[in-house]
Amino acid sequence: MELRAELLKSIWYAFTSLDVEKSGKVSKSQLKVLSHNLYTALNIPHDPVALEDHFSDDDDGPVSNQGYMPYLNKFILDKVVEGTFAKENVDEFCWTLCAKKNYRPKNGVDVLPDKDAFHLWCLFNFLSEDNYPLVLIPEEVEYLLKKICIAMSVELSCVDMEDFISQEAVQQSGITVWAFLDFVNTGRLTSGMVKESVTMAIDEVYQEIAGNIIKQGYLWKKGHLRRNWNERWFSLQPSTLHYYVSEDRKECKGCIELSHNCCVEVLPEKEGKRCMFCVKTLTKTYEMSAPDTKQRQEWTTAIQTAIRLCVEGKKSLHKDLKLRRREQREERERRHTAKEEELQSLRLLQWERESKLAELELLQDAQKQAQTALLQEEQKRIQHVELQRTLQEQLQQAEEARASIQAEMALKDVETERQRRRIRELEVMQLRLEEALHQEMRARQDEEVYFLAQARLLVEEEEKMKALLALQEEQEQYILKTQREKQELRQEMVTKSQALEEAQHQLEKVRASRHRMDQDIAVSACVNLLVLVPAFCSLSLSLLSRSLKFFPPPPSPREKTLSWKLRGPSCVCALPTRPGPTPVPSEERKREEVRRE
Repeated sequence: MELRAELLKSIWYAFTSLDVEKSGKVSKSQLKVLSHNLYTALNIPHDPVALEDHFSDDDDGPVSNQGYMPYLNKFILDKVVEGTFAKENVDEFCWTLCAKKNYRPKNGVDVLPDKDAFHLWCLFNFLSEDNYPLVLIPEEVEYLLKKICIAMSVELSCVDMEDFISQEAVQQSGITVWAFLDFVNTGRLTSGMVKESVTMAIDEVYQEIAGNIIKQGYLWKKGHLRRNWNERWFSLQPSTLHYYVSEDRKECKGCIELSHNCCVEVLPEKEGKRCMFCVKTLTKTYEMSAPDTKQRQEWTTAIQTAIRLCVEGKKSLHKDLKLRRREQREERERRHTAKEEELQSLRLLQWERESKLAELELLQDAQKQAQTALLQEEQKRIQHVELQRTLQEQLQQAEEARASIQAEMALKDVETERQRRRIRELEVMQLRLEEALHQEMRARQDEEVYFLAQARLLVEEEEKMKALLALQEEQEQYILKTQREKQELRQEMVTKSQALEEAQHQLEKVRASRHRMDQDIAVSACVNLLVLVPAFCSLSLSLLSRSLKFFPPPPSPREKTLSWKLRGPSCVCALPTRPGPTPVPSEERKREEVRRE
């Protein structure tokens, strides 16, 4: 059963490495290949018919671990015979499958060689419990690392170890083999060590634990026939003590079978040999010599341990030590649990005691409060009697006050009725005032609208007045221009009249024609004025009448003069009828004529 459990650990890694999608199932074609390789590694005759019959339903359908276990137990593990195969070959095959997928060192400098990683993987599987997925508890990890450090003759760093073990995932579920290999690859344990020393230490621990070797090393052995001393490499296992020519263990020179009939004794020095001891069996006595006293003591103790294991029927020292460590852990856990339960019971008793003391204090406080309450009740009773007497007196006074209050209430009712009538009158007056206020507000709004309309009209009249003034200025400029032209014509006529007077007798016909020309020019100018002035005057008068409709201002002297000027054609002077030069009136004479008109 122990061999089957150890084989199942390695095969479990091979099965999980084939589960690429981590669904717990593996294709049947891959399981066929795995089964064929297990047949070869375990030295079992191939049974292709059973394999095909078991997976005949679907060659490509996945199979779970539980689905593969019946075939594995019936056709492979049940046919395994111990001693007919090398377990290391099975482990190496399973390691090759799972390492390709899971073993990816992060640090390329201090990476372990593949052989050392394989040995650590085997040691991990040996020390792990038979629970899946396979993990190693922190105590076993510390034990394994201490063994490797002792083999390297270095001391295990407690700080690094505690940092690694104190991780939350490690404390809850344990350490996986890949996390363990990553920790070893960090180089914390092997810092400053030569790689060959690390490899030798790991190989030594592997041979000791996985190879079931209690102790090995060089000893001197005395021959049976020639009785000479030869140096041999001894390898001690629980039931045998083999000795070889050298430590490569290629040529075995003999084997000492250990049983309960064997014993080991220390011998005195003889034949120039020191640190001697012997192993006695039923048929022979084997004499050996150790290099020093310490080595002799270690060898005798190791051989006695092997004989004890053989007597007890145990095949592996380290399995026995593993069981003892497990029992010690369980015993510690039981003690810890019992201690926790005892502490819990003590806490419970302490709590009950404290609760009883608290209840006792509460009872004492309640008794004190009851006594205080009795005293307070007595005082309240006395106060109640006095209060009752006082209330009776106050009741009589209240009856008297009630009668007076009723009389006052009658008077107040009359006053209240009068006040109500006054309030109703005030409310009616308030309504009237509110109505008058609304009317006044509407009147003010209408007035504001009227004022705004009037202001708009004033603005429009002002704009029109400005246009009228501009038109008037334009007219005045036109009149001034006409007057200047007339004055120029008159001056020209004066010069010509003077010239004509000098040659009057020569230009009488010219004067007559010129006279007729002047008359025509005057008539045309008068006709133009007669046409333009009435239209302009009518337009101006209409604009002025509109602007002066609301607030007519008093006429200024300039406007009076303008109105006289705009009366019509009566302002135009009649042309002289007699021939000859027309006298040009001066500006003052014109103004006088305008005033008279």
